[in-house]
Amino acid sequence: MSQYQYETVKVDVSAEGVAHVQLHRPKKLNAFNDQLVSDVRKAFQDISVDSNVLSVVVSGTGRMFTAGLDLSETGLKSQDSNDPARAAWKIRSHIQGFQAAFTAIEECSKPVIAAVHGACFGAGVDLITACDIRYCAKDSFFCVKEVDVGLAADVGSLQRLPKVIGNNSLVRELCFTGRNMYAPEALQCGFVNKVVEDQDAVLAEAFKTAKLIASKSPVAVLGTKHLLNYSRDHSVAEGLNYTVAWNQGMLNTEDIPLSIQAFVTKKPAKYSKL
Repeated sequence: MSQYQYETVKVDVSAEGVAHVQLHRPKKLNAFNDQLVSDVRKAFQDISVDSNVLSVVVSGTGRMFTAGLDLSETGLKSQDSNDPARAAWKIRSHIQGFQAAFTAIEECSKPVIAAVHGACFGAGVDLITACDIRYCAKDSFFCVKEVDVGLAADVGSLQRLPKVIGNNSLVRELCFTGRNMYAPEALQCGFVNKVVEDQDAVLAEAFKTAKLIASKSPVAVLGTKHLLNYSRDHSVAEGLNYTVAWNQGMLNTEDIPLSIQAFVTKKPAKYSKL
C-alpha cells in the first residue's frame, strides 16, 4: 500500500483490517539502527490514524525477532562535539527519539499483538512491552541486554516491564543480570500469554486473535485500549472518573444497537469505519 512504504519495515493490511508490521533487516537480524527506529515510529503513527486498520500484528523477518540495538550503526557511538554539555544534549535528543518509536506502539489507537520467534534482545523487549498482547514460539527467549553493553536500558523496559510482569524481584533480576528468559518462564511469569510450536504457528495464533479483535466495534476497541492505558498509569478513582468523561460521549455510538442486533440475530455486525 502506497502509504506504507518504509526502508526497514514491511506493512501489509488484510481485507479484515489486520495490519502486519514486520521488522525487515534480516541480514542484520532485525537489529535497530536509526532508520529502523524511525520507520517503526512512522509506521505506527500512520496505522493509528488509518481507519482501514482495526488491529495489528508485529513480527520479525528471518531467523529471529530482533538482535536488539545495532551497535555498529547506533547514533551514540560518536559525538561531534568536544563540549560535554553539547554532547549530552545530542544524546538526550537521540534517546527521546528512540523512546518515541515504542511509545507510538503503546499510543497506537489499534491493539497490537507481538508475535515473537527466536531471540528478542534489548530493544526488542522494549518494543514488545509496549504491545498489548504477546505471543511467542517455543524457541523464543528474551533478554534485557543493556547491562552487558554498559548502560541502563533507556527506551522502555525499565518502565513498562514491571507493569507487564508485576514481579519486581524478577524484573530486577533480569535487568541486573542480563540473563536469558526462555519461553516457559516467560509464560509462567505472565510476560507472554501463549507459547506455540514455531514461527508459523505464532503468526497464525496472532492473526487469529487480531481478526477476532477486528470483528468487534471499532469504537469499543479504541475506548478499551485508551482506558486501559489511562487506568494503568492513574489511581482507580482517577480511572473511574476519566471513564465517565470518556463514555458520556462514546456511549452515543451507533455500534451499541448494531452489536445488540448482531447478538439477537446471530449475524455479524457491520460497523462503520472510525
